[in-house]
Amino acid sequence: MIALPTLRQLQFLLALTEHGSFSRAAQAVHVTQPTLSAAIKELETILGTTLVERGARGAVLTPAGTAVVERARRVMAEAEDLVVAAQAAGEPLSGSFKLGVIPTIAPFLLPRVLPRLREHYGRLELFLREDLTARLYEALRERRLDAALIALPYDAPMIESVSLGSDEFLFACAPEHPLADQDKLGAEDLRGESLMLLEDGHCLRDHALSACSAGEARSDFAATSLHTLVQMVKSGLGATLLPKMAVDAGLVDQMGLVVKSFNPPVAGREIGIAWRKGSARSEEARQIGEEIRKLLTVSERG
Repeated sequence: MIALPTLRQLQFLLALTEHGSFSRAAQAVHVTQPTLSAAIKELETILGTTLVERGARGAVLTPAGTAVVERARRVMAEAEDLVVAAQAAGEPLSGSFKLGVIPTIAPFLLPRVLPRLREHYGRLELFLREDLTARLYEALRERRLDAALIALPYDAPMIESVSLGSDEFLFACAPEHPLADQDKLGAEDLRGESLMLLEDGHCLRDHALSACSAGEARSDFAATSLHTLVQMVKSGLGATLLPKMAVDAGLVDQMGLVVKSFNPPVAGREIGIAWRKGSARSEEARQIGEEIRKLLTVSERG
């Protein structure tokens, strides 16, 4: 019978790859350096090839080592999925769950979501990561996240998602802006208007430009966050489009800005939850999404 590597040996190899030295890798996995070194040697014997070049500057993977590491990551991820699936079958939404959130959702939705999840799932340990959409999808594919709250639509291979609710756009400007006193504001009124939006990389920018394309608005200024954006508007530098979710959460409170709905409403974005296709935690992602859907439904009625 062919000799097979152990998961522990693969774990040691991945730690060595990440940390670049036997001493730091041994500390990371809580073993002595000789123990880790011996395990790597045994792994090389089993595979019949040298995986690591040992030198004064640390450990460097050989070409064979690089190929093995890529497969080792998949094997370890599948093993983790096996454990997670077994635990989830016994008690769904218990233990650690890694959830990504885009910055234009995180501060406005999470304060309402987290207490609800703690109330319904007392044994759930939620680890949060805030990042831009593209990096969250990459983390999902690499199994560094279990699910992510994102804005749809967004085309990403190997990712499944479900819409949880809509979030319309509102117009925001300083009181002296020419559109501040207009009774009925339509998307066509933005024709030729210079809007301040978030910088490239934020999906909210793309959704805003798409939503107001009928008015042929343009964007000459960019901000790094919604909080920076409203400060720029307050200073009279221009107008912007804001997600209703952020306004309802108090983003512009005490700012002295004029915030107006469009008539008819301007469709903004769909809030959704995404997960890696085939993930053992897909059903748990759906459950978290369902709790969020209930909150968004209440907000729409309110």
